[in-house]
Amino acid sequence: MTRVARFRARGIDRIGILRGDHYVDPTRAMAELLRDRGVWNAQELAAAQVPNDLIGILAGGVASLDAIAAAVAHAEGLPPESARAGELIFPIAETTTLVPIPRPPKIICVARNYREHAKEAGLPIPEIPILFPRFANTQLADEEPIIVPTVSEQVDWEGELALVIGTGGRHIAQRDAMSHVAGFTIFNDVSVRDYQFRVTQYTAGKNFQASGPIGPAVALTDEGLDPHALEITTTVNGVVKQRGNTSEMIFDIPTLISHISEFVELEPGDIIPTGTPAGVGFKRTPAEFLRPGDRVEVAIDGLGVLSNPVEAEVRHD
Repeated sequence: MTRVARFRARGIDRIGILRGDHYVDPTRAMAELLRDRGVWNAQELAAAQVPNDLIGILAGGVASLDAIAAAVAHAEGLPPESARAGELIFPIAETTTLVPIPRPPKIICVARNYREHAKEAGLPIPEIPILFPRFANTQLADEEPIIVPTVSEQVDWEGELALVIGTGGRHIAQRDAMSHVAGFTIFNDVSVRDYQFRVTQYTAGKNFQASGPIGPAVALTDEGLDPHALEITTTVNGVVKQRGNTSEMIFDIPTLISHISEFVELEPGDIIPTGTPAGVGFKRTPAEFLRPGDRVEVAIDGLGVLSNPVEAEVRHD
């Protein structure tokens, strides 16, 4: 079972395989494994390396996953107190979690994909998926602060399941779509509502800086999760605001992938957040929005918890 994350430890940004309370650095672990096998030639070492980013791992397919499994087993087989193990295994508490895919080719979000959310918004059930883009540089890692911009007081939460494309393509048939999925992660499609609803396009309200929490890790499909049977819960300051299940999606994952690939080529590393269940703030009575000092957490069965504090924007005009 493979969960891939990015983290910073000892001043270095690393790819990591999440193993309970620690990360294993598979890139360095593979180098150690090869040296233990007597491989010292620089070209051979370079050719056998585990890629140091998730997109590279996805592009490597089964060979990359096999190499990761061997590297992780080697690292965890070292004496825990040894200096070598200390260079390969890092307690999560001593690291900083980073965005899993800092530069995905595309982030394509799905709007209004849960019936109860459409109903609470007073909007019709869509006949085809409603899509909008999100920019890569709006992403936030676990524990990074969501920023309430000075130009808005209507910042809302939207807990979502996101999928990561492993094998790209155009005109992907629904029957084949799941074979194009590499894994799943948690997403919070934080929305600046007054900008979102000022016009008919969602782009501005969905792309404020520091408004796209994602992670903490990507659970690859070898985890065996059923993405259409996962509980999603969003809390603000410990109070449940959203509780839904991915079984309630209007358009399932094969439908989304098939539809999107009709007009654009999907690529390894593309991220597709699949929509949010009912319980968003702007449709509560009275309306509720995020304020500095709040903490938002999105939990999804089998994927863990994505947690972010909320802070006010500090402008330096």
